Amino acid sequence: MQPIEIYTSPLCGFCHAAKRLLSAKGASFAEIDLSREPQRRAEMRSRANGGHTVPQIFIGDLHVGGCDELHALDRAGKLDQLLKG
Repeated sequence: MQPIEIYTSPLCGFCHAAKRLLSAKGASFAEIDLSREPQRRAEMRSRANGGHTVPQIFIGDLHVGGCDELHALDRAGKLDQLLKG
């Protein structure tokens, strides 16, 4: 399975929804909680081509985007293959 990183904050409902979907798929992920590591926000923006909202999700080297984009991949039947690599 591809490595997954997700930038989050604890009060973000979209972050929780994205993590629930990934967990339901059996995917493990590294969570970067920006409330605990605010210095990593600049890193997130750089990696996400200016994206400043959470979640920002990366599967392997691919920037997926946020929760809506992750769910759209799943609805299109593309998420499982992407997770496998």
